[in-house]
Amino acid sequence: MRGPGVAAAALLAVLVPAAGLGTGAAVCDVPSGSRFDCGPERLLTREGCEARGCCYVPAGPGPGPPWCFFPRGYRSYRAENVTATGSGYTARLRRVATSFLPGDVGCLRLDVLLETPARLRFTLRDPARQRYEVPLDTPRVSGQVATTLYGVQINEEPFGLIVYRQRGGQVLLNTTVAPLFFADQFLQISTSLPSHFISGLGEHLTPLVLDTAWTRVTLWNRDMAPMPQVNLYGSHPFYLGMEDDGSAHGVFLLNSNAMDVLLQPSPALTWRTTGGILDFYVFLGPDPKSVVRQYLDVVGFPFMPPYWGLGFHLCRWGYSSTDITRQVVANMSAARFPLDVQWNDLDYADAKRDFTFNKRSFKDYPEMVRDFHRHGLRYIMIVDPGISSSGPPGTYKPYDEGLKRGVFIRNATGQPLIGKVWPGPTVFPDFTNPETREWWHDMVKDFHDQVPFDGMWIDMNEPSNFVEGSQDGCPNNNLEHPPYVPGVFGGRLQAGTICASSQQYLSSHYNLHSLYGLTEAIASHDALLRIRGTRPFIISRSTFAGHGRYAGHWTGDVGSDWEQLYYSIPEVLLFNLFGVPLVGADICGFAGDTSEELCVRWTQLGTFYPFMRNHNDHGARPQEPYAFSPAAQAAMRTALRLRYSLLPFLYTLFHRAHSAGETVARPLFLEFPQDRNTWAVDRQLMWGAGLLITPVLGAGQTKVSGYFPAGTWYSLTGDSTIHSKGQWILLPAPLDTINVHIRAGHILPLQEPAFNTAESRKKGMALVVALTPGGFARGDLFWDDGESWQSFERGDYTELLFLATHGAVLSQLLRASAHLDGVLLEAVTVLGVTNPPQQVLANGALVDDFSYHSDTQVLRVPVSLPMWEQFVINWS
Repeated sequence: MRGPGVAAAALLAVLVPAAGLGTGAAVCDVPSGSRFDCGPERLLTREGCEARGCCYVPAGPGPGPPWCFFPRGYRSYRAENVTATGSGYTARLRRVATSFLPGDVGCLRLDVLLETPARLRFTLRDPARQRYEVPLDTPRVSGQVATTLYGVQINEEPFGLIVYRQRGGQVLLNTTVAPLFFADQFLQISTSLPSHFISGLGEHLTPLVLDTAWTRVTLWNRDMAPMPQVNLYGSHPFYLGMEDDGSAHGVFLLNSNAMDVLLQPSPALTWRTTGGILDFYVFLGPDPKSVVRQYLDVVGFPFMPPYWGLGFHLCRWGYSSTDITRQVVANMSAARFPLDVQWNDLDYADAKRDFTFNKRSFKDYPEMVRDFHRHGLRYIMIVDPGISSSGPPGTYKPYDEGLKRGVFIRNATGQPLIGKVWPGPTVFPDFTNPETREWWHDMVKDFHDQVPFDGMWIDMNEPSNFVEGSQDGCPNNNLEHPPYVPGVFGGRLQAGTICASSQQYLSSHYNLHSLYGLTEAIASHDALLRIRGTRPFIISRSTFAGHGRYAGHWTGDVGSDWEQLYYSIPEVLLFNLFGVPLVGADICGFAGDTSEELCVRWTQLGTFYPFMRNHNDHGARPQEPYAFSPAAQAAMRTALRLRYSLLPFLYTLFHRAHSAGETVARPLFLEFPQDRNTWAVDRQLMWGAGLLITPVLGAGQTKVSGYFPAGTWYSLTGDSTIHSKGQWILLPAPLDTINVHIRAGHILPLQEPAFNTAESRKKGMALVVALTPGGFARGDLFWDDGESWQSFERGDYTELLFLATHGAVLSQLLRASAHLDGVLLEAVTVLGVTNPPQQVLANGALVDDFSYHSDTQVLRVPVSLPMWEQFVINWS
């Protein structure tokens, strides 16, 4: 072991560029793609620009290089006293030239922590003053690792940090490309990027790959119907970057303030945030799957949903009575569509108030929910955070009790801030306060004692507000009008939400705003766990990094159109990268009228959303599956039955996400990072490593083109095989068809579908075995009771491994429990059997009625074997 002094010398190559450069022609000779904006907060004239010591070169209209930009070597901070510590390095940064920003911090402390071989953390703080830091539970690491995949250099002046791969030297981060700023309400740091492939930085309506041609990405949670180039419901300041050799890395800025992230063509990226500290994690991969897992090691692995939560959910705003809601369920049943969870929007509530129900139109509401339970269904209703504040004292317990317990967000004068949401004047619970979480539990329990609902749908939790700031407006101060306002929709932080200067238990709303949905999800998760004792099921609109530990997400008020159908794929894929695998868009679209063709295609794609719900706006055309022509219904029924038959496989993928930090729905590049053709594919998606879905995303199309990475791919129906060299293939796709292919080398566990999961879980199972040319395949199955809390952690589950090799398929019991008892394996379909088998044996006994088709090379073996015992099936 080398001494810290030697280690420091080896790690730190301290580069000192010449100081004292003016803004002459040479230092202003910066390529246009590498120019960093010197006037971020306002448009500057030439005089204003040069007064800052910056270069001024007018460019054309539209997005493009800044006219006023930093010269090379622009002075900001200088690194001093770089020393090795027990867990990495520390240094003092001193500002060597005054900046043009108010509240400049003259002295900073840099800490570099070598946390794991593939994870580096570095923070920049004000050593003289405790600033707000995100209250996210992240791993505490002591000591430092002996060997790392990364090397670090610290540049003395101007200060910069360079992070590179030890193998090959690829630079992943280089913050010397532009000056560092650290003022009270403006923190900025820039870095070069190793390639133009960058994905992440949610939540936005965007393709999978972000555009590096002068794009501004704004993070500040906002109630906003999804449209491009606008900040939406969630904030995920994490990106994944690919490098030219197929390696991947990730960067996470743990900061919850309003921020802009700027991308430019050199390629480079600038983080520009309005508060807190700079707290960065760098993940070295080196493959993209490892990057996602390393990110989830920091923010938390996803929660395990109950099995029923993976079935079909149905909702609309406008089911205005229990009679109508019951009729919807009856219609689904009569039309022979599976349904697991019936939902209600705000129609159930009395005067749109939380924790109440309308005693006229929903008079038998508790009985309706119990009826659903008797028929194997579950029930979920909407809950908004805004609590009605206009009733006379003593008439509405949530408000009266909350006032007494001091749980509401306060305005600048210390009174509960009053905004306006669906019930009229409302106050907003402060979920960062432990007392609020107790109060929330009590309110949820009171309601659950009356109406035994199964999960919660938490909406409007950005938080959304129908008046700007509050009913009394907002004060005129630097939190409402900071020196720099990111590109938020509406132009002001208070637009569509509450005053930034309002006070919460942990800090100001200015700092905590984008955590509102996450803190409500945590409170709701804890409440449901205590009240019901089983796995909580929560779907939330607003999200932040780490949300997937507690809840899922739906993509909000999407329009019923083909463009939104396409955008739902990258949105679902990105949320899987963010560690929120339980995600889906409103099937058939929410806003506006759908069409029959769009609704069929959306149901086919929605079959492969991890969270599958059809939801509709009030006043729009009905879009329940039974509302269409017989042909459309048949196509939707086929899709839903396919969904239910795949549930054992989907549930196993969720187990892998929960226990190992994997994705459920995943982009192709995660599986095939070496194939650059996959990097931008976002009109297809995969389930796990073995299933490729190629949906139709346009009107009037009966063929669809999909990319197939090199290898063998079998259609799930077994009627065709693709031997791809890594190519685009045109597939037939009539209206009743969604193209699903299984990758050679994989075994999928399936189950006979039923009208709900309570029934389907008892049915017979089947295996689809997709052989490689060498005759190999593998798969697994995770199975438990479907809803007990921490069944995996307690060891109360069954896990099976399936292997195919040398003309045999066998199962191995990795862990046994009683949960599979009574479930039979009824069929094994083997794809890619090149020679006609003469005989087939199941556990040594002859199988007479197997079938083999030499044209498709499919072997079908009917069996009746206990899934809870090991089996072997051979053919020869």
